[in-house]
Amino acid sequence: MRDQRGMSLSVFVAVAVLALLLVAGLVVDGGAQTVAARRAELVAAAAARAAADETAAARLAGQRPAVNDAIAAAQKVLADSHDVTGEVRLVGGRVQVITTSGVDTVFLSLIGITRLSATGSAEADLVANR
Repeated sequence: MRDQRGMSLSVFVAVAVLALLLVAGLVVDGGAQTVAARRAELVAAAAARAAADETAAARLAGQRPAVNDAIAAAQKVLADSHDVTGEVRLVGGRVQVITTSGVDTVFLSLIGITRLSATGSAEADLVANR
């Protein structure tokens, strides 16, 4: 009778430890994913801002801005950020920047989740609405 009670306690402890590891995984790895998402948003915003800054002088002078230079400025910001990748598009006088980032997991890798991804996006007007 004593052996069965010890065996059921071992199963309970094993399940409790597994549950604690999963909760720790959600907290630690989820927090890391949130940081990666924030980083992706910041890089997207910086790239969009760089594109808008590149065209600011032309827009203030009432001239048509050089959108190729603006896209190049945004792509340079993305290239300088080694942990975030992204894409720059021009849509109707607006530059759109979409970024992706990721983080390797610590605890969730125990259940087969080895990487969590995060995305960010930002837009900026290159041509003033008239």
